[in-house]
Amino acid sequence: MSQPYWIEGLHYRSGEPVSLKLDNGVIVEVGVPERTEKELPWIAPGFVDLQINGYLGMDFNRQPIADDLVGEATRSMWKEGVTSYLPTVTTNTAERIEQALASIASACERDADAGRGVAGIHVEGPFISPEDGARGAHGLEYVRAPDWELFQRWQEAAGGRIKIITLSPEWDSAESFIANCSRSGVIASIGHTKATSEQIRRAVDAGAVMSTHLGNAAHPELPRHPNYIWDQLADDRLYASLIPDGFHLPETFLKVAMRVKGDKAVLVSDAVALAGLPAGEYKHQSGRSVFKTPEGKLVLGSNPKLLAGSAQMLLWGMEHLVRSGLCELADAWDMASTRPARLIGLPAGQGIAVGAPADLVAYRTKGDRIQLLNTYKAGASVYQSEPPEAAGFE
Repeated sequence: MSQPYWIEGLHYRSGEPVSLKLDNGVIVEVGVPERTEKELPWIAPGFVDLQINGYLGMDFNRQPIADDLVGEATRSMWKEGVTSYLPTVTTNTAERIEQALASIASACERDADAGRGVAGIHVEGPFISPEDGARGAHGLEYVRAPDWELFQRWQEAAGGRIKIITLSPEWDSAESFIANCSRSGVIASIGHTKATSEQIRRAVDAGAVMSTHLGNAAHPELPRHPNYIWDQLADDRLYASLIPDGFHLPETFLKVAMRVKGDKAVLVSDAVALAGLPAGEYKHQSGRSVFKTPEGKLVLGSNPKLLAGSAQMLLWGMEHLVRSGLCELADAWDMASTRPARLIGLPAGQGIAVGAPADLVAYRTKGDRIQLLNTYKAGASVYQSEPPEAAGFE
């Protein structure tokens, strides 16, 4: 067992110097460091990303999933400050979804890093709208009505790890399905939908608590009012996850959504496997050609006006929010860390506090950029960009 030790820096919200004693994976003491002349880094909670499809060429939806993929993806994301995340399994055949879930669960049991980093699994589909626009890039041939028995089979394959399922309330079976999710502790999230105002209201009454990447996976044109985006924005019971990469949503929508949702606005990367890779042309898992532009935007090779997914992680999105004047960095940080942690019931939702997990990052700002210096998972140093002394750590 490792010995307890201290790290110090500037609290990400208050800006005040803080000294943290880490022991056995948790913060056991919060104090004030001795006066020092050295430049201290900022200290903040690690990111909790509720929707990651893949990273650095590793895909949670390309089968078969290699035995070491989940662990390698988890370790690779440490340099992005991600200390907990939900690998996301998207619309496919029932059998392939089950296989993907079983592979992720098996990896979590074999690999300690995967087991600690994977806070659950997000299943996005196949119980979504079959309509073009609302369906997004999900395959029409796999879309189906919510089926509780099938979901229970998936949950068994996942070892109980499914935390979120994205579905559309437009199906007749959706209301009872959502109620079953609520009773079993699974978050039912509205997304990829063409649901009416009444269907959305009934879904929330039944226990739906979140909107998946609100403002995306929608028809190009909607009625002025009512429409399913307004309805979800207006319901105070719903959290809203938002993709802040600067490509998926205009700044005006982000501004409105963050103001309306307040503490229930959370950030997700929705990153695909091409996140972290350099600009260039790639083959999507569907076989289509996609292009990652020098600006970081992922588009279809056949139509550069259409997005082919998200290719950026949370750090990028937070920089965009701050650079655009939409919020302060501390608020963006909470939207990417403590808020999503609280939503899925993680102790990391406590933030920097005695008893909270020592899932932390140290960083400094350089102009409008965030430079990550260190990442700690359960008190262990798992990523370091430079010697500890240079980062202000003991």
